[in-house]
Amino acid sequence: MAADDEYTGFADTRQRRTRIVAWVVIISLILVGGGATVISLLFG
Repeated sequence: MAADDEYTGFADTRQRRTRIVAWVVIISLILVGGGATVISLLFG
C-alpha cells in the first residue's frame, strides 16, 4: 500500500507538470500565431 501511495504522488506531480507544459505550448502557439497574423496584416 505504501508503494501505491508513492506512485499516486508521482502521478499527481506528473499530471501537474504535463498540464503546465500543455498550457505553455498552447499559449506560445497562440502568441506566435497571433504575432504572425498581425505582421501579415500590417505588411501584407
